[in-house]
Amino acid sequence: MVKLVNQTTFAAKIKDKKLPIFTAINIRTLFGVSAVAASALLYRYKKRGFVLQIKRGLYKLSDEQVPDLYMANKIYAPSYVSLEFALSYHGVIPETVYEITSVAVKATRRFETLGKIFSYRKIKKSAFTGYEIQKQKGFSFIIADPEKAFVDSNYFRMLGGLKPISRLDKEKINPEKALRYAKLFGNSKLISIVKTTLQ
Repeated sequence: MVKLVNQTTFAAKIKDKKLPIFTAINIRTLFGVSAVAASALLYRYKKRGFVLQIKRGLYKLSDEQVPDLYMANKIYAPSYVSLEFALSYHGVIPETVYEITSVAVKATRRFETLGKIFSYRKIKKSAFTGYEIQKQKGFSFIIADPEKAFVDSNYFRMLGGLKPISRLDKEKINPEKALRYAKLFGNSKLISIVKTTLQ
């Protein structure tokens, strides 16, 4: 059965089903093959460079241009892009941030794949909010709004003993909204940092 799925058919079906990122389970369903056959197929195409492995169990076609932010959501879910990367994305801080930073409700993780670094910091479920859906090249992804990215960043800076973010465009941050987000963490020091920084 594996031999019947040639590269052209494989790529056409993946694209037809709009699966820019896929798993072995997707392959089993799409082509009606066994788990062993799906793994063999992916192994063969990965070896040829026709399929790229993003992380264990997650793949994309080598010619598929998948935006980093869409990929960030898929690599470790549920998560949303936040922290310094989101602040840079929204133009709140002047720096360009190359590491794609996100927050998640699962354990802190870091992935290096396809020449990029994707990092994830764990936050409590009650604070897992304040994100919006945006689009890039037709791909939807979840990213923190400016206020939540600001609060998330300062929360982890505080935990790491670092100074609060000071170089920022305050015009792009709504203080009341930021304060509402800060209260979700139940940390009086964070609330004080947010109030002081945005004065």
